[in-house]
Amino acid sequence: MREVAVKFCIILLLLISPSVLASKKKQKYHKPCKQFVLYYHDILFGGIGGNDPVNSTSAAVTNVTKLGNFNFGMLVIFDDPMTKDNRLLSRPVARAQGFYFYDMKTDYDAWFAYTLVFNSSEHKGTLSILGADTMMEKTRDLSVVGGTGDFFMARGIATFETDTYQGKGYFRLKMDIKLYECY
Repeated sequence: MREVAVKFCIILLLLISPSVLASKKKQKYHKPCKQFVLYYHDILFGGIGGNDPVNSTSAAVTNVTKLGNFNFGMLVIFDDPMTKDNRLLSRPVARAQGFYFYDMKTDYDAWFAYTLVFNSSEHKGTLSILGADTMMEKTRDLSVVGGTGDFFMARGIATFETDTYQGKGYFRLKMDIKLYECY
């Protein structure tokens, strides 16, 4: 009886092993079909932009809560210029329009949802980007979840890297955008 049980286990293992090995997929790393770098410039109303709406590109629409010291609960709406280089006064190639809110009580962390609106001779259309910006990390990946025009149904990653930060009033992000689905 014991010999039959051992043979049964061996046969069972032989049957299961190939199916387990066959189900393991190798990770494929695709090359992006389109890649470019842009700089996001945010000037908060009441910060370095002062109370001048002409100079400001964003505004807090909620007050910071008393739950921690990291702007928890603050919601910011923005219409920020996107440039090809890190100079604020360079000609914008797109506008970033959307919002972010601070969503962590114990550290600086934000969640972004916005659309890059392109209307230049180089690109026309939009890219929709959203995800968590864990600000204390050197680089952060947000999802590109769609697009229109030149970016119709695009999918990919926007890698954020803080280029400069000047208190609550101004920050600049370097965005390395890699699209893996292009039509």
